[in-house]
Amino acid sequence: MLRSATSPYICKRCAASTYSFPFRHLQRQNHIQHGPIPRQRPLRLAIIGSGPAGFYTASKVMSRLHDCKIDMYEKLPVPFGLVRFGVAPDHPEVKDKFTSVARSANFTFIGNVTVGSDVLPLSKLKEHYDAIVFAYGASHDRQLGIAGETTLRGVYSARAFVGWYDALPEFADLAPDLQAGDEAVVIGQGNVALDVARVLLTDVDALRKTDIADHALDALAKSRVRRVTVVGRRGPMQAAFTIKEVRELMDLPSVAFDPIDPALLPSDPSKLPRAAKRLTQLLSRGSQTSTSSASQTPNSSASTTFTATTATAAAAATKSWALRFLLSPTAFTPSSTDTSHLGGITFQPTCFTTNDTPFSASARTVPDTTADRITISAPLAFRSIGYKAVPLPGLSDLSIPFDDSLGIIPNDTQGRILLSSSIVSLGNHSSPTPTSTPTHIPGLYVAGWAKRGPTGVIASTMEDAFMTAEAIVQDWESGAAAAAAAFLNHDHNGDGEGGGRGGWESLRHGVEARGVRWVSWRDWEKIDRVERERGRSRARERVKIASVHEMLSILD
Repeated sequence: MLRSATSPYICKRCAASTYSFPFRHLQRQNHIQHGPIPRQRPLRLAIIGSGPAGFYTASKVMSRLHDCKIDMYEKLPVPFGLVRFGVAPDHPEVKDKFTSVARSANFTFIGNVTVGSDVLPLSKLKEHYDAIVFAYGASHDRQLGIAGETTLRGVYSARAFVGWYDALPEFADLAPDLQAGDEAVVIGQGNVALDVARVLLTDVDALRKTDIADHALDALAKSRVRRVTVVGRRGPMQAAFTIKEVRELMDLPSVAFDPIDPALLPSDPSKLPRAAKRLTQLLSRGSQTSTSSASQTPNSSASTTFTATTATAAAAATKSWALRFLLSPTAFTPSSTDTSHLGGITFQPTCFTTNDTPFSASARTVPDTTADRITISAPLAFRSIGYKAVPLPGLSDLSIPFDDSLGIIPNDTQGRILLSSSIVSLGNHSSPTPTSTPTHIPGLYVAGWAKRGPTGVIASTMEDAFMTAEAIVQDWESGAAAAAAAFLNHDHNGDGEGGGRGGWESLRHGVEARGVRWVSWRDWEKIDRVERERGRSRARERVKIASVHEMLSILD
């Protein structure tokens, strides 16, 4: 969930293994191994970001270094990041996993404090810790860079839409126009794209049982959207969505699925890897039990006509969805009746390169210059082509580089931030791979999407964060010679430079003096109780608060 930015999902087996992940032996690169040495004080660690990457890193470090002290900084008053604000409301199984970590006596949550701002510059934070982990995720999304994307009403970012229905304060006022028409198009075929489609098509009475934001529930109850088309530039075997997400959409009551052109699927899936085999079987089975009406365009640029094996489901369906492949967007076009509003999306058909088999997961496409462009009429479109991390203000003050093209902080793949590195491409993914001897910046680490890019499900974030935690532990338990160079302020045992490592307690007064109302874990639990109480009165898990001002007003 590795794929372009996808909705977090973790299976029950992965959830059960959260605190017992079996580490393989991790080889350290460009570091000298030393035996453990006695420590006169515990590790003092700051983690920036309270999403899955931050919490998984904290849990593993605390399980290995029992006396370590961890301060976790979050710019919002509430924790959990993508688990709270990026998980579809009908996926409650991935939420509320980290409370036991936060309730440890050696853990401090500091919410409503933006690290990198004037309130708490990174240079100031550095003075009071042995190490800092950057786990702040990807707060932006990638753009297509085509006409009409930023000028026409009706074109939205999927990230913003997800934040809107998940009560992220930043997008509480998004107000997407769901009454503009009955057609919507989602560009991109990752799990986030399917989340958007599923929320648009799910019966609103089913959503009332979730923790979806009240403002989103009200808007979806009035929505006119009855059909969603999810478009990708490659084929079904290269799509980034998971089997689970596709199955959930196919299982929606009263929602029909357009059949896929059989030519786009392998004729003999038995020879495919397990995941590809299961996906092919699911798409084939879904296509065989669906109907395409005469007004619906089949899922290929060819004018193939599809015949349903059963018409019962389609006859009862009041909504529908489709997966369209081999189409690359070229422009958002205005409506003929309102030139300021979206009327449709123009696509250039694509084809696989001559060197690629259509059923290879890494197959590439190029524009099909022999095919005419097509336009899908729709007054509503969502861009879902990936998230993007941006540099935290003040990174340069700590000599931390940032790779803008990949949206990552360069690192040794184990989480140690590098002063310099070269990035090489590995298939469809990019990974920081040193081509010359890199230099680890002492005491600085990265985890999650800021480390590897916005790819993977929560289970892969867990493994990634555990690897970063292991690097921290290895460095802390190294010999004295390595330790002096491996951590901030060059002092492994004593009080260090700049008055010692008092962590948050040394920084708290300065933050409060700037008028910031910081939020403790106990404060968060007050907000949590209010949300749950409001939910109980309406037979819901919780009613999320989407206003920072309202969150803080509960505490005073």
